This record gives sequence, structure tokens and C-alpha cells, in this order.
Amino acid sequence: MAPTLSLKPCIPFSASSSAWSQSKMNGNLINANFNTNGRMEVQARSMLAPRKFMQRRRKVEIFKDAADEADQKNWRRLMMQIEEMGSAVSVLRRERIKNQALPRDLVLGMLVRFKQLKKWDFVSEILEWLQTQHWWDFSEMDYHMLITAYGKQGDFNRAESLLGLMNKKGYLPNVVSYTALMEAYGRGGQYNTAEAIFRRMLSSGPEPSALTYQIILKTFVQGNKFKEAEKLFETLLNEEKSPLKPDQKMFHMIIYMYRKAGNYGKARKILPLMTQRGVPQSTVTYNSLMSFETNYKEVSNIYDQMQRSGLRPDVVSYALLINAYGKARREEEALAVFESMLDAGVRPTHKAYNILLDAFAISGMVEQARIVFKRMRRDRPRFKSLMCSLLKPFLCTPDLCSYTTMLSAYVNASDMESAEKFFRRLKHDGLEPNVVTYGTLIKGYANVNNLEKMMETYEKMQSSGIKANQTIFTTIMDAYGRNKDFGCAVSWYKEMENNGISPDQKANNILMSLARTEDERQEASQLVGLGHVGVGGISLADKDYDDSDDEEEGAEEIISCNGQMEDLLVFNVDRRQNWEGLQSLNGIDL
Repeated sequence: MAPTLSLKPCIPFSASSSAWSQSKMNGNLINANFNTNGRMEVQARSMLAPRKFMQRRRKVEIFKDAADEADQKNWRRLMMQIEEMGSAVSVLRRERIKNQALPRDLVLGMLVRFKQLKKWDFVSEILEWLQTQHWWDFSEMDYHMLITAYGKQGDFNRAESLLGLMNKKGYLPNVVSYTALMEAYGRGGQYNTAEAIFRRMLSSGPEPSALTYQIILKTFVQGNKFKEAEKLFETLLNEEKSPLKPDQKMFHMIIYMYRKAGNYGKARKILPLMTQRGVPQSTVTYNSLMSFETNYKEVSNIYDQMQRSGLRPDVVSYALLINAYGKARREEEALAVFESMLDAGVRPTHKAYNILLDAFAISGMVEQARIVFKRMRRDRPRFKSLMCSLLKPFLCTPDLCSYTTMLSAYVNASDMESAEKFFRRLKHDGLEPNVVTYGTLIKGYANVNNLEKMMETYEKMQSSGIKANQTIFTTIMDAYGRNKDFGCAVSWYKEMENNGISPDQKANNILMSLARTEDERQEASQLVGLGHVGVGGISLADKDYDDSDDEEEGAEEIISCNGQMEDLLVFNVDRRQNWEGLQSLNGIDL
């Protein structure tokens, strides 16, 4: 039954201070003032100061001769067209019709460049087309590159078929083709088949290479086959049995495995083991260790240890440290690290900006968050489309995560008028709000008890075809319950279940806490599956429930900048444990 919109609709829908001081960290000055509560407020205005690495430079290119210049410009023109059209073959076919021929070096240059960029869809598209062209001698090397491309895309069906075709052509299978086939099954989620191929290589050949071991370790970890990965790694550490010496990437993967398994103690032991085995450490090594630490002091210690080792922090290192300080509500240190990153000439990614933005947003520090957001917009790229694609990991254009995090800054400051304006600006700038964005706005209206606006926002979200998640249902349920409308709270609890969402412990705890009379406590107890209440009307679920924790959860609702932000995440006081860390193991991507 669709509710009518009123002030309290209860049926769910189906469908600064003058005192200033300066603190210093790593030689960077931070402006700060103390408010009436004695809390330091960070002034982020120095972030707007231009840095040398952000100055636009005119690149001077040197060519061998006029012919070389023409070839280079023609190659770039074609690469630009491929990027714009999203198809390589259509561009190459048109170019061949126009010019009657495609220089071999031009085609090979494209393949090599797309391979470097890990654009394996373009690689496979070009090679599949070349297979059909009489003017191209499709060699064994081309077959190996194509099966590698299928492996990287997890297309095990095509990889298997191509391996059979190679056998018919008289090309004997080797370690490259078998490793690519194994990787294809691994990336395609067929972990047991990938392991079977690896075991067959061990027993009957071809002998696995270092890359084979790297990929099978990664496959084991992705498939949560931790025991298999650990056993294989122990075999590699055994100098008497090991066919080769484990390299840096293998050690990094094992660190990641222990982190994924939650065995942080073993992960910490990998660093001294690398030193003992003479395996050089890199920035990725220390980033991997920093990524699972939950205490900012531990993260800072690892960061210092990395610098003492003579390694330069990269953008991930700085982002992890900023994140640790931000989650500890130490915004001044977070800003200092960001300033240090800028002064060191490290170009921030949009994720690094988003993390700093979040550090201010969760504390409701609107002015500081606004400065960070302004800096992101100022640093948006001014490149052509091909350059944007090549430099995509390094660009800091505000994305939906940035806009939603900025929106949460207004929400956490209870400035809903500004939040409404910014929400309209988000749509005006061409972005489509998702469940996280709507959830942030709904949470803001719930916090200020504006139930009419809360439901109006929920209606808009529903009409946009976006389904509510558990956090949104719980937020609305809690808002009605706090306004002494237990019946509506129960309706929204049931609506959660009607939408196929099983209420979690938080939702159950909130419903129990909203019950005030004996009848309400009995009804809530039956809904959450307890069946009865304890002495004095206190639910059995309440023994682990603390209202203060829930208030902090609501105040610290943030936007996850990893992945596609498909859910609205609410973190408790230990929420740092849930943060996966900026994909800190990018260096392991084989």
C-alpha cells in the first residue's frame, strides 16, 4: 500500500575563535585555531597554493626526421580515434581502406602500447582481426599474445579453444600458453580448474616459471584457498625442494593473503623474512603492511620505517597515512601529510583527495572540506581524451564519491539548506545520485527530525529506480521511532524484510531500543526472533547494545571510495578495520 505524503507518513513505499596557533609536521605549516570547545580547527587554505609539479609545461619533442615525425603523429591520431570510438578494428579497417596498407610497425606499436596500458580488450580485438587478414603473417608470438590477452580477461573458453588451434597449427604448448590458460580459469572464477592445470604442469610439464607461481598464488588468494597458497609458499621457501627463489611479488601476495585472512601477526613477520632471504623491499611492501593497520600510530611507524629504508613514499603511502589520521579524528595531521605530499612533488589521485575530504566531512568541518573540493575541481584535467585515458589513475577530477562525501560534510554539520543546494549542484554537474548519495541526504533529514523532507527524498530515490539498502531502511525506522511512532518503526522494519533484506544486528538492536511499553517490547522481541524479553523488559539483544555507539555510527557514516560505492556503509568505532586501503597492492597486478 503506497502511503500518502504527510508530515509523518508511516507506511513504507513498496516500489571560530580569535586565538590562532600554528603546528608543524615534516616542515609544513598548518594554520589552526581553537574553537570554544577547545578543539583545533584546521585551516586548509595553504593547499590552494600552486606547486611546481602542477605548472603546465610545454613538452618539446625531438624527431629523427620528417618521416619519423609524420609516423609518430599518424600513430597518435589513430590511438586517439580508437580511444574515442571504443573500437580498434573499425579504425584500423577504415585506415586500411583509405591508405591501402597498414605499416607493420604501426600495428605492433599499438599492440605493445595497449599491452602496457593493460587494455587487453583492445589487444584481443586487434589480434582476432589480424587472424583473418591475408596480408598479416600470424606468427606463434601473435598466438601467445592473444592467449595471454584472453587469460588477463578471464575468458577461459576462448583461451582453451585457441590452445587447441595452436596445437593444430603445429605450435607445441609451452609455459606461456599454459600459464595464460591457468590464469584465464583463475580470473574466470574457476579456481579448481586453474589449480588442476598448475598441478599438471608440475607433474608432466612444461615446468612452471616464476610468473606461473606468481599467478597461481594470486589465484589461490582470490579463491580464498589460503591453505594451498601458504603451503605452496612454504615449498618455495624450502631451498632444498624449491625450483626457484620466491621473488618480491610473491612475498607481496602472501602479505595480502594474510591481510585478507585477518592474520595480521603473520603478515607482519613477512618483512623481516624478506630481509633474511635477501629479497629487496619496495614501497609496495610497506604500503601492503600499512593497509591493514587500524591504529594511526602503527601506520605512522611503518611509514617512518619505509623512509628510513631509503624508499620514497608514493601516492598510496601518503593516502594510507592520511586515512589513518582522518579516521582517528586527527585532521591537522591528515592535512599536514597531504601538504607534505604536494611539496614532495607527488601528484594526488582523486582517491587521495577523497580520503582527505572524508577526514573533514566526518567531523562536519565544512569550510575545510570545501577547500579540498575546490582544489580537486581546480586540478581537473585539461587533456584530450587519449591523454585522459592514459593518465586516468592519476587524475583528480571530483567523481560521484567526492560529491557525495562533500554532501556528507554538510549533513554532519546539520546544514541541510546547504546540503540541498549541493545535491542540486551535483545533478547540475551531470552526475546521477546513487543509493549512497540519497542515503546521505536521508540520514541528514533524519538527524534533524525533518521527516517530511526525509520521505520526500526517499520518494525521489524510488522514482529514480534506485532501491533502498539496509542502512536507509534502518535510518528511516530509527527516525520514526525516535519521534515516538513505534508503529511506523515496525512498518519500516517489516518493509526491509519485504524487500528481501534480512535485518542485521544493528537494525534489531535499534528496534528493541525504540520499544517503550511492555506490549511494544513483546512485539519487537517477536520480530527480531527472541521470543521473549528479559528481566525488567530488557531484551537479550541489549546486553551488547550501547546507544552511544549507535550515535557515533550515525555521526561517522562515510562514503567508501573503493570500488563503485554500491552500498551506504555505516562504521562503528572500529570501522578502520573494514577499510581495504586504496587498492594498495596495485603493484601485484600480474
